[in-house]
Amino acid sequence: MRVIFMGTPDFSVPILEAIAAEHELVAVYTQPPRPAGRGKKTRPSPVQARAEALGLEVRHPVSLRDAEVQAAFAALDAEVAVVVAYGLILPQAVLDAPARGCLNVHASLLPRWRGAAPIHRAVMAGDTRTGVCLMQMEAGLDTGPVLMREATDIGPTDTTGDLHDRLSQMGARMVAQALPALDALSPVAQPEEGVTYADKIDKTEAALNWDNAADIVARQINGLSPFPGAHVQHGGARLKLLRAQAVAGEGMPGTLLALDPPTVAAGQGAVALLEVQPAGRGPMEAGAWINGARLALGDRLSD
Repeated sequence: MRVIFMGTPDFSVPILEAIAAEHELVAVYTQPPRPAGRGKKTRPSPVQARAEALGLEVRHPVSLRDAEVQAAFAALDAEVAVVVAYGLILPQAVLDAPARGCLNVHASLLPRWRGAAPIHRAVMAGDTRTGVCLMQMEAGLDTGPVLMREATDIGPTDTTGDLHDRLSQMGARMVAQALPALDALSPVAQPEEGVTYADKIDKTEAALNWDNAADIVARQINGLSPFPGAHVQHGGARLKLLRAQAVAGEGMPGTLLALDPPTVAAGQGAVALLEVQPAGRGPMEAGAWINGARLALGDRLSD
């Protein structure tokens, strides 16, 4: 098939690769290169970098509302467009241009968690299952009929990073199965009940409060891992907490109840820390960090 791919972050790359392996990718649309890193050097998106390595044509318009941009999109004469975390709204003229329309790979079990951050929000809400949906796009925000769906469990210590990688691979397999079988797929309208919206993550959500119940704290840690990373201030520096599990325990919120694994009292219950990231260092096992930090039972893990 003649396919247009539209995506930007790492999540989109395995799906791009799956399509490129079996179909004619006539163009790849992605967000323009932007400053990143400490030096704020301009970097291409992960999709652009991979597409160029595959020798594909890359386009990165700032907007799709321009008539010339829409005409250039339509001139590609694609059978279908596959959209995966692209980052721009598709006007109706773009949605209508491919002969078979535009398909979206969305990382939730629609209609739950429509919107920008479905993986983060599923973990932070304490969902026990999530998944991937292949949806026929329409003008509404993730409102189109679903062509395929696949679910996966969310374990008690699964992070957004874990699910990100798992769901990306699921999406790649789904698209590989769906494209040659489009005629046989039956779109199913999303139910009106059960709709939730996954708002974009704000960095202010990352500050940890030990006064909250243990399950809320653990979900915040896992849901914001690896980025932006739930954090506390300790020893005058920021300590990111990257993986945790709610456990039994009682004490003054923020104090250490056990060292192996490091366990911190919360407002109700306690939180076992499994992985952390001290300032200026990479992720590491929480037990290894606490040995080096020379903390003792009853110490407070927060300034």
